[in-house]
Amino acid sequence: MFEFFKSLPGLYLAWVKSYPLVSAMIQFAILGTLGEIISKWIIQKSFRYPFTVFLTFWKMLVWAVLGVAIKYAFLGFTGFVEYLEAHHYLPTLGNFGKAFAISAFMNLQFGLLLVVLHRLLDNLGERKMNWTGIHKSMLSLLWFWIPAHTVTFMLSPDLRIGLAAVWSLVLGLILGMFNRR
Repeated sequence: MFEFFKSLPGLYLAWVKSYPLVSAMIQFAILGTLGEIISKWIIQKSFRYPFTVFLTFWKMLVWAVLGVAIKYAFLGFTGFVEYLEAHHYLPTLGNFGKAFAISAFMNLQFGLLLVVLHRLLDNLGERKMNWTGIHKSMLSLLWFWIPAHTVTFMLSPDLRIGLAAVWSLVLGLILGMFNRR
């Protein structure tokens, strides 16, 4: 049994390398949705399940779509910063500097679109237009996502999407604590 657990990291990496988009979809569908559920539990101070079956599947689908978009953004913005650095539009960056640059460029450009798209898709699933607090979601790009993704981009590329999905769950916990009734 212990050998099985020792082999899990290797199995995870093999899965992520073999199925990069599917693994991004599954990780975000599970962890992003779980983050929303936990956030609601904290806000409501109750373990009553907060969503209908339809809304749960809708949220999982939304997170899966976002996972693919995030996977592509990770690849694209990494290449963008590497290009800028190689052509001397940025100074030579160390590991931390490069990770910070990728995170900042990605979150300040793509992040804004992702926040609006996520809220729009949530609104479609809930069949209402609710833009309350969207500014707080956009501010989270500065205080949470840029630092979190700086850490993420310091990892090997095969581990980045998994950590980003975990960060989605962590943000759900933090927002739940901030929005307690």
